[in-house]
Amino acid sequence: MSRTEKLFTYAILILFAVSVLYPILSVFVRSLDSTVATDHSWGHFENYATAWEDGNFNQYMKNSVMIALLVVTTALILSVMTGYVLGVIRPKGGNIIFFIFLAGMMVPAEALVLPLYFDFRDLGLTDTIWAVAMPQIAQSLAFGTFWMRAYFRGVNPSIIDAARMDGASEWQVLWRVLLPMGRPAIVTQIMITFMWTWNDFLIPLVMSPTGRFRTAPMSLAFFETNHTSSAVLMSAAAVLVALPMIILYIFLQKYFIAGMTEGSVKE
Repeated sequence: MSRTEKLFTYAILILFAVSVLYPILSVFVRSLDSTVATDHSWGHFENYATAWEDGNFNQYMKNSVMIALLVVTTALILSVMTGYVLGVIRPKGGNIIFFIFLAGMMVPAEALVLPLYFDFRDLGLTDTIWAVAMPQIAQSLAFGTFWMRAYFRGVNPSIIDAARMDGASEWQVLWRVLLPMGRPAIVTQIMITFMWTWNDFLIPLVMSPTGRFRTAPMSLAFFETNHTSSAVLMSAAAVLVALPMIILYIFLQKYFIAGMTEGSVKE
């Protein structure tokens, strides 16, 4: 590339970066303003403590973390196994099973949440962590199966054949050979599933009508209703809710980018 092409490329990248980061930074800067209209000072980190207490985020953050851990862990384990079966073992009728999983990605949650609510109510599971987590596990499993199947099909077959010739069982091929190689694909699924689960609003709202398992995004919506006159505290609450996803991305971005750009294919 010529110098002009490089400069043009960097200019485009900077433009897109600014367009993405500006709303986030503006909310963060706004959250540190004074809540007093006549006070124009900046750097009021106590706004976060105020928003945390007023919004009862202590309990709702715990709920979100528990639900996210349950959904991400269960969906990952199940999708790894189903992806391996459909992508490596390839049994008869595997394509039909795969299309059934794909159907789970195509049906929106809005079409299923009410029938699921009545089913869980009849089973006495409403207002429990299972009523909130199980529908999200099913949705994440559909995507996870699609994602891990694509990874396993992209692995060089000679690696799998070599492991089998050395006497490795199917479990050993999966857990000792393919999974260590597939770290980018696994981390990408973890991040996407965590993001979907953390941001989900409809399922916790319907499955926990009393608010016992109200999650952080739900509490942010109720906090906004109660603090419509304070944009500063609303901004502080929004930063608190988004912070776990930002921290997770910062620590796992290397593997996430590798999984998205390279498909974690190993030759």
